Amino acid sequence: MTIKCGDKLPNVYLHENTPDSKVNISELAAGKKVVIVGVPGAFTPCCSKDFVPNFISDCGKYKSKGVDEIVCISVNDPYVMAAWGKDLNAGGKVRMLADGNGAFTKALGLEKDFADTLGTSSSRCKRFSMYAEDGVVKKLFVEPDGHSVTCSKSENLLSQL
Repeated sequence: MTIKCGDKLPNVYLHENTPDSKVNISELAAGKKVVIVGVPGAFTPCCSKDFVPNFISDCGKYKSKGVDEIVCISVNDPYVMAAWGKDLNAGGKVRMLADGNGAFTKALGLEKDFADTLGTSSSRCKRFSMYAEDGVVKKLFVEPDGHSVTCSKSENLLSQL
């Protein structure tokens, strides 16, 4: 079942920078206003040139609307996500969290096989953007095809807050 507005975020651990640094996404969102974006893969062209950089550059706009944190999630290992965050200069603006085993993506019901696009048969995350308050989804935009950048882009989510 796919997550929808009104649902609570799943109680799932992600990783930040290393496998030893666990972050429980429901605990992270408790008592906060959080933007969560999901992408098919770190370092992919669209994600690196357009999608995630726009959330990074819009960080101040989100903060002015009361957002406490912006989090980017991908089914990658924590070392890749840390390197990607460094490459994008995301530090202090967007936290890069790894969903290494895809547990968060599966709990959201947003998994997709990107074998034709990414050359891997493992399940990845559909592109989405989400706004949650105190761990409850208030706004959710999932790309119909799983990878385009239309409804999930930063400017769209920002306009809904």
